[in-house]
Amino acid sequence: MTTDRIIKINIEDEMRESYLDYSMSVIVSRALPDVRDGLKPVHRRILYGMHELGMAHNKAYKKSARIVGEVLGKYHPHGDTAVYDSMVRMAQTFSLRYPLVDGQGNFGSIDGDRAAAMRYTEARMKLLSEFMLQDIEKDTVDFRPNFDDSLKEPTVLPAKVPNLLINGSSGIAVGMATNIPPHNLDEIIQALVHVVDNPECDVEELLEFVKGPDFPTAGQIFGVTGFRQAYRTGRGKVIIRAKYEIEELKNGKEQIVITEIPYQVNKSNVVEKIAALVRHKEVDGITDLRDESDKDGIRIVIELRKDVYPMVVMNLLFKHTQLQNTFGIIMLALDKGIPKVMNLKEMLVHFIDYRHEVIVRRTQFELRKTEEQAHILAGLKIALDNLDEVIKTIKEAPDVATARARLIEKFSLSEIQAKAILEMRLQKLTGMEREKIIADYDEKLRLIEKLKFILSNRDKRMEIMKGEFSLVHEKFADVRRTEVLTDSSDLDIEDMIAEEDMVITISHSGYIKRSPVSDYRSQTRGGTGSRGAMTKDDDFIENIFIASTHDYLLFFTNYGKLYWLKVHGIPIGTKISRGRAIVNLLACDGEEKVRAFLNVREFSTDKYVVMATKKGVIKKTPLSAFSRPRVNGIIALNIRDEDDIVGVDITSGSDDIVLGTREGKAIRFNESKVRPMGRTATGVRGVTLNGDDDAVIDMVVVSRPEANLLAVSEKGLGKRSGIEDYRITNRGGKGVITLKSTEKTGKLVALKEVVDTDDLMIITTNGTLIRMAISTFRVIARNTQGVKLINLRDGDSISSVTRIAVTEEDETEDKNQTENTEETRVEVEKPEGTEEK
Repeated sequence: MTTDRIIKINIEDEMRESYLDYSMSVIVSRALPDVRDGLKPVHRRILYGMHELGMAHNKAYKKSARIVGEVLGKYHPHGDTAVYDSMVRMAQTFSLRYPLVDGQGNFGSIDGDRAAAMRYTEARMKLLSEFMLQDIEKDTVDFRPNFDDSLKEPTVLPAKVPNLLINGSSGIAVGMATNIPPHNLDEIIQALVHVVDNPECDVEELLEFVKGPDFPTAGQIFGVTGFRQAYRTGRGKVIIRAKYEIEELKNGKEQIVITEIPYQVNKSNVVEKIAALVRHKEVDGITDLRDESDKDGIRIVIELRKDVYPMVVMNLLFKHTQLQNTFGIIMLALDKGIPKVMNLKEMLVHFIDYRHEVIVRRTQFELRKTEEQAHILAGLKIALDNLDEVIKTIKEAPDVATARARLIEKFSLSEIQAKAILEMRLQKLTGMEREKIIADYDEKLRLIEKLKFILSNRDKRMEIMKGEFSLVHEKFADVRRTEVLTDSSDLDIEDMIAEEDMVITISHSGYIKRSPVSDYRSQTRGGTGSRGAMTKDDDFIENIFIASTHDYLLFFTNYGKLYWLKVHGIPIGTKISRGRAIVNLLACDGEEKVRAFLNVREFSTDKYVVMATKKGVIKKTPLSAFSRPRVNGIIALNIRDEDDIVGVDITSGSDDIVLGTREGKAIRFNESKVRPMGRTATGVRGVTLNGDDDAVIDMVVVSRPEANLLAVSEKGLGKRSGIEDYRITNRGGKGVITLKSTEKTGKLVALKEVVDTDDLMIITTNGTLIRMAISTFRVIARNTQGVKLINLRDGDSISSVTRIAVTEEDETEDKNQTENTEETRVEVEKPEGTEEK
């Protein structure tokens, strides 16, 4: 056996080299589009093959098999399925924003149905494709040999249309992938013109024109952050949702009608998934599901039960099906054969540079051809000016070659000119034809001058480019299909949660929970209450307030910092459960404790947050200043040593503020006495305290004219007085007596604004909770001692007090309880300073 032809090589080197060759072949010749025409080789070959077959948009259709055979046999030596599937996608209106092929027959559906066999379907080019190929015969692009060196094929198409951005592209190469979304042609043309006029512009300026991806299947894009990041860096994502309508039926029921679905989503699979969710009871409330889609558009009908909230169902479907889908953007394309991730401006600049190159090459070609024609016309003009002598010279010549040589010598003509004279027909010698030749020659000279001016003047070339953009815009621009919603707040899972009021409780040790308000039944004054929270021996409930599940919770801590949390993000607990440690929900410091809370729906610019501290400091800051939270919190108030936040509320800018102190004093002043300050400011004096043991215990913002002030002591006594009993003074004073602090009453622990329609909720240090209607006790003078609100057990005292609105169900339950429960209230109304009998 001979070994002369066996070459020994290292297998690692061979595998490395072979794999790199394969990788580059996939990257350059298969999977990635060119940044100039936005096409992969197979798509480029299909369009060029159709161009050679003369399949213009206004010509007859040809069988798809004829096209596939042309492309396969001449340019693309792969399987016929690869070519046909690519052509099919170029014809699908749900795949390409601006289809390049005009298909006739079954070209597949959005349900995933395959196209009919290529022997049954027909196709031709769209007008848009002709714009992609326009001027290809004018030496505007380079050609290369095909796979067997028998023909030439273009390396890129002239592409008057920014195809890469308007139709997008997707592909997986080796070690890299591209996923460019389609865009609206009108917006891309505007951006191109802006870049031409302002070469130094940045991506931010282009965002004024390019509003976001524009998908052929429409839908809705939620939020601009993802795709704007892609426009800036080349990578990002967009969240697309189906578009739907709520229709009311005659029987009072409602139905959801889905009219648009996300890009590249199979409609049939979505319907099957919804049906599966209903069968497995993952989505409740759907009574019927129908796909009524037809040639006019998508229509998926979802009928609901009467008691079902459509938004809850819809958002569950968004969560569990592809009715909400994420499109990951990777703006990667080939630049001179090298794969690069580009931002929006880079892609636009590459296209502009390429179009400039095409215009230069086209102008050079036209100049060359015009000069050749002018050269021939100049020879003909010489012949006409010396007609008799030319005829004589030709007649006397023994043959054509001699005649040509004598003409060149006698009239200083070129070979080409002499040949043109000899080939000139006799009809050219008529007077009209002679004038036409002269006029044609003069016109060619003017055209040559114009073409040379274009080649010497870049501004003129840019003007021509903008004119071409304008023509493309006029021919193909249409309205945006995909709606871009700049506010992505609708993506919050709160839409899957019914809106209702919740009781939020926080213990002294920092445990938080939420429970429905209905869990706490109303009782009459003087009742013993019900067990409201299970606490450890060294813990007790310290704060309680009411908030909607859809509200933002602003948490103000003893460090003067602010944290955000959605109410529905708080774990649900029973009345006796302890809840979840707040440190597990907020990024608080180990020593940080939550002191005050606000529930906010919108961060309006005409509202303020007023904060009060136990040392009597008050501060007012615009609510909008807290609209941008950070994970680690933001500064809300500069807290001094040994101070703490005791009250926070939202004001209109002209409300009255009442501060209550531990020693039973209260001061009322208008918030206009406090100027607005930044988040990091300390604030100003709101009240002068009576000694080192005194402190501010509560703050009331007077927002309801009919309201009263309710003062509650730690021993369970309370008093409801008119706000007008508290005269308005300047901030910084000592205030007036609201509840005289004695051993029997204890210190003042709460000062609240209440009306008859409110309920009062009290919680004690032992975790006992009682709810009662404010209307059950009357308004009394400020200088009275008050009435007993709750019978406290030995060693117990009031920890926290809040007011809640009364619902119809609460009123019914309270009425029934009043009829069946013996009232145990003990009312003590007497002037201050007298002893109780």
